[in-house]
Amino acid sequence: MSGDPALSEDIVIAPKPCSDAHISSMQQYEDVYKQSIEDPERFWAEKAEALHWFKRWDNVLRDDNGFFKWFEGGQLNMSYNCLDRHLAGWRKNKAAIIWESDDGSTKTYTYQELHREVCRFANVLKKKGVRKGDRICVYLPMIPELAITLLACSRIGAVHSVVFAGFSPASLKDRIDDSGSVLLVTADGNIRKGKDLPMKNLIDPVLTKCKTLKHVLVVKRAGNKVTMKKNRDSWWHEEMSAADISNYCDPEPMHAEDSLFILYTSGTTGKPKGVLHTNGGYSVYAYWTTRWVFDIKDEDTYWCTADIGWITGHTYILYGPLLNGATSIMFEGVPTYPDPGRFWEIVEKYKVTVFYTAPTVVRALMKEGDDWINRHDLSSLRLLGSVGEPINPEAWLWYYNVIGKKRCPVVDTWWQTETGGILISPLPGATPLKPGSATRPLPGIVPAVFREDGTEAGIDESGYLVIKQPWPAMLRTVWGNPERYKETYFGKYPGIYLTGDGAKKDKDGYFWLLGRIDDVINVSGHRIGTAEIEGALVGNKAVAESAVVPYPHKIKGQAIYAFVTLKSGIKKSDKLKAELRDHVADVLGHIAKPDKIQFADALPKTRSGKIMRRILKAIAEGLDDVGNTTTLANPEIVDQLSRGRL
Repeated sequence: MSGDPALSEDIVIAPKPCSDAHISSMQQYEDVYKQSIEDPERFWAEKAEALHWFKRWDNVLRDDNGFFKWFEGGQLNMSYNCLDRHLAGWRKNKAAIIWESDDGSTKTYTYQELHREVCRFANVLKKKGVRKGDRICVYLPMIPELAITLLACSRIGAVHSVVFAGFSPASLKDRIDDSGSVLLVTADGNIRKGKDLPMKNLIDPVLTKCKTLKHVLVVKRAGNKVTMKKNRDSWWHEEMSAADISNYCDPEPMHAEDSLFILYTSGTTGKPKGVLHTNGGYSVYAYWTTRWVFDIKDEDTYWCTADIGWITGHTYILYGPLLNGATSIMFEGVPTYPDPGRFWEIVEKYKVTVFYTAPTVVRALMKEGDDWINRHDLSSLRLLGSVGEPINPEAWLWYYNVIGKKRCPVVDTWWQTETGGILISPLPGATPLKPGSATRPLPGIVPAVFREDGTEAGIDESGYLVIKQPWPAMLRTVWGNPERYKETYFGKYPGIYLTGDGAKKDKDGYFWLLGRIDDVINVSGHRIGTAEIEGALVGNKAVAESAVVPYPHKIKGQAIYAFVTLKSGIKKSDKLKAELRDHVADVLGHIAKPDKIQFADALPKTRSGKIMRRILKAIAEGLDDVGNTTTLANPEIVDQLSRGRL
């Protein structure tokens, strides 16, 4: 994504010649891009032919009053395209997923074996009464059953809604309720850094309050003792081994605009948005962006280090690689356990060729020094990728020089949960690289930088990043709230998609991402709404008011700084700060815990009562100049807060 352009705009790294790349030169890129923009419907129709369709579409694109429809009339099935399509030839015995557990044990599923497991679980779901269109909530650690569940849902036309396993029980309940999920797939526990962590027992109290939930299937992962509720809960392994479960399940022909999955993402208001993606356009886009950006070949061993609980895992661990018949690694553990060489040990072990990770990981491992890298043979690597947040040029150059040994292009990708797939990225073998820049848009994508008034910004002028034309994998709506979809994404500039990110474009047409422009904090690539954290803090009986802002963090990119005003009579203490952090973790999950909490007698407000977060952000960042304070009703509080900053 991006860093400080001033440090790296003059550094240009020429692409390595790669005659067999899917797009092998800038001239080829320019030609393909021109075709995609001048006649997008013809372009995407040709690209859609790469997949298997039970029925061809009637029209490629239609604007239904601001709700865009792709490949209407067409019928296909994601599971069929990921699995069955590969079984007729040699790929049936190729590794589809290689799973590496926390303790280093491993399990490999060939395409044929994965097909069998997916069909069996699809039949389990049908036995439980799940039908096309039903929502299935998935709350699992990074284990093979997670991938199997998603593919099984897509096979029978159920809509999956994955909730990251680090989220709190309350967050899980909110998502089950909002999606109206009828069945939950979870586990007895999660193994992390060698420790068994409970899951099922933690969420049991909230599950009884989920009115639409009828069934809970539990994977035995950690060996934790759990309570099973009669007529609701059952064990995954027992259901899968039942005598009446067949090894084959017919794939359900899905209309292109039928729902594929819901994935919740933080917004500027307290309630997370259920982003809806559909079958046709998402499948086409996941297939082609994986092919273009990672230049996937049959001999590749591909590893995206994300969690399937996030959109990166959906598109670039599971669906994109399997649509391409690739071998995808799925990792349960963490980068620094049992030591900071874990990632490089895995690269060496499986001869990984394509490696896709987050800047947070790069910065964390860079901090550990080069010795951990030099102990391992990384010569198999041919391509490195970055995702989730801006990558600063220093980290980019370390990644390129030390991990890639100056051999591997770095594809620094920009995209969002809402976009479904990568929108701006270098293409290996074609794009000259600038450390910290996401470079140029992919075929079919027309980005621009707008000023507040909707005019296009000049060269190197920062503004709002927008996308001017629809693309196949774009979200179709916010689940249950179409008005929020239109207002959030198309309300500011009618007919033009507002990304919520700031950006600038340089003289070469390269895009530099500048972070969020709304009240969302990007912690290690995870988007968390400030309103959500503030709501959790105020939910504590000691808190009268709170305001949350981001501040720079060397490892995470951004960290969370909370200003908290206590109720009358409550004493300030470090113990209370710890309690408040734990309270936020209980409500939202550990990823949302404030890194710093500063008690404030009052918050800076305008005369109309609006909290001036701009001033709080400046204080959190340690700036002496907090800007204009003349509009404040209580300007004296600014000096007090500045003196007390942490």
